[in-house]
Amino acid sequence: MKIGYYPGCSLTGTGKEYDLSLRKILQKLDVELEELNDWSCCGATSAHATNHLMSIALPAINLSIAESQRIKELFAPCAACYNRMVVAKQELDTNPPLAKQVEEIIERTVNYSTEIINIVELFQKIGAEKISELKTTSLSGIKAACYYGCLLVRPFDITHFDDAEQPSTMEEIIKATGAEAVEWNYKMECCGGAHSIAHKEIVVELSKKILDDAKLHSADVVVVACPMCHSNLDMRQRSMKNHTEIPVLYLSEFIGLALGVSPKELGVDLHFVSAEPLLDKVGKSS
Repeated sequence: MKIGYYPGCSLTGTGKEYDLSLRKILQKLDVELEELNDWSCCGATSAHATNHLMSIALPAINLSIAESQRIKELFAPCAACYNRMVVAKQELDTNPPLAKQVEEIIERTVNYSTEIINIVELFQKIGAEKISELKTTSLSGIKAACYYGCLLVRPFDITHFDDAEQPSTMEEIIKATGAEAVEWNYKMECCGGAHSIAHKEIVVELSKKILDDAKLHSADVVVVACPMCHSNLDMRQRSMKNHTEIPVLYLSEFIGLALGVSPKELGVDLHFVSAEPLLDKVGKSS
């Protein structure tokens, strides 16, 4: 399988382990990534709060590049990037005057023919069966809390992906690794997003509620699909009072463990909260 790839800013910086782990495991799963040539920021998370026209124009540039490369499906692993892409595409496709204005600004023509998919959709296309077949390390006995956050499946009338209130697709993928996906209450709650710098206290409070609920339901790990969510849930744990740390892994890292990729190759050692308690459990039921 060959698919277009939009890494976005985070995966080349603070979330580089997300990119690293994706490339490692997709190679094992026979998926070839075609990265967009000269891609640029999609505007997440500040553009849409600053200038609506800019928030549409920035994703449009990348959609145009994808079309010029004849990419039919574009994989955006960051939930925020995915959200901005699909929202912009919807607005451009249904609002001809806006589309004309944007094309004049970016000096490009866009036909909006490229489909945008997120990480869970990509693994659905690969198939849980294939992950299970290629699994070399048992994650049996590990309980994972799948965290979707507030952007991955919303707005539903645009994403048409999973259930906007009770999603289950990530859990299906987790089960293919042999691990157990726990039922919990905060998998759709906001972690505070881009307020991490300007309003750290808000992020700490929101993230602690999420992590506390995951632990209340006996999770060994929280699995995420967004660099901003990962940053807030991982890095901010040290600022939480009366808190017992819990590792936070990207979905790609978690799958990589099942596929036998070493934690270091996946970038697990780059996280703030140590995954050693989780890694000690890996393979014990093999």
